[in-house]
Amino acid sequence: MKFFLKESKLKEAKIFIPGSKSESNRLLILSSLYKNLYLENLSNSDDTNYLLEALSQKNKTIDVGHAGTAMRFLTSLIALQTTREIELKGSDRMHNRPLKILVESLKKIGASIQYLEKDGFPPLLIKPSKLSGDKLSVDSSVSSQYISSLLLIAPKIKGGLEVELLGEQTSLPYINMTILLLKKIGVKIQLKKNILKVYYLKNIRPLKISIESDWSSASYYYSVVAMADIGYSIMLSTFKKDSIQGDKIASEIYKSFGVETKFTEKHIILKKVGNNISEISLDLSPNPDLAQTICVTCLGLKMKCTLTGLHTLKIKETDRLIALKNELSKFNLNVNITSDSISFDNKSSLKSIIEINTYDDHRMAMSFACLAVKTNIIICNPSVVSKSYNSFWLDFEKIGITSQ
Repeated sequence: MKFFLKESKLKEAKIFIPGSKSESNRLLILSSLYKNLYLENLSNSDDTNYLLEALSQKNKTIDVGHAGTAMRFLTSLIALQTTREIELKGSDRMHNRPLKILVESLKKIGASIQYLEKDGFPPLLIKPSKLSGDKLSVDSSVSSQYISSLLLIAPKIKGGLEVELLGEQTSLPYINMTILLLKKIGVKIQLKKNILKVYYLKNIRPLKISIESDWSSASYYYSVVAMADIGYSIMLSTFKKDSIQGDKIASEIYKSFGVETKFTEKHIILKKVGNNISEISLDLSPNPDLAQTICVTCLGLKMKCTLTGLHTLKIKETDRLIALKNELSKFNLNVNITSDSISFDNKSSLKSIIEINTYDDHRMAMSFACLAVKTNIIICNPSVVSKSYNSFWLDFEKIGITSQ
């Protein structure tokens, strides 16, 4: 299946973006540990739905499909809670996404986990065991989700858990999000330099949490507004000025693209107020999920682009650095990638009716769809957006970008 997106005249609109996938997935794990935690405005993403389904299953086999967060968070949760053997598996791509750092850390505190195919990768066989509080030293340079997975179960381990973060910490805002959500439900956490101590907490008081909308999903509207005419605006809800989501940094980054963000009580208003700069250079190690969107914005605005700190992109839904190079090169760009960076200069006229392969990656589809502000574009496998933003195409129709 393909969507043909015709160069569009934009309409101003108010868009309600579903709850944050990152917050939803963390809070679902916590609500399975503490039954009097109640959640509102959950994400409607496939990732969150896979996790919801898995948490309600009584089967011996749990299949999380492409949902990487579900795989990592469930590995720890099942190791903590299970009273029977559980096989945890996913898609073919999932079986090539590494888990060894997390699994070996869990084994050190008593988990019984077996690799069923390749060493260090899913599928896993997780057997009943008793985890005991101890000290762990964990490489935090590969994926922040390994750290978050351990922190989320830590308050239910007798004696708590101390985690030393080794190496250069990647995607640190996501670790901070986990810490802040734990504190919100009443967990005591001490942080000394690179050592986190999470204390045991048997029960929590009844608590209802309304989940903020997803800033990663909002980033596509920043891209649209950046490529729009001066004066164009969109209202998005519901967002907080004091958000705990790291991708809120988009509101700062896109100032360089001429986009202003106005915060109201529950909404943000994005407005194109000026011209963009001619080139941008960013270290995205704290926020690598913004890389594809920023690259496409630079493509549409003929900007020179250099992004670093992208080593985690190689273990996402696809190798995003290679995917970006392949698709950006179709626009006659000379794209250079390393193990953790991408750069290109952009002096060519924007080509039309280019067919974009999406590599089973939701962010490839959504970031390149924004180009419809500037040119006709074809998006292959458009349904992949459901991984994080089920209503994406319907919401884009509201702003005038329609598919054929």
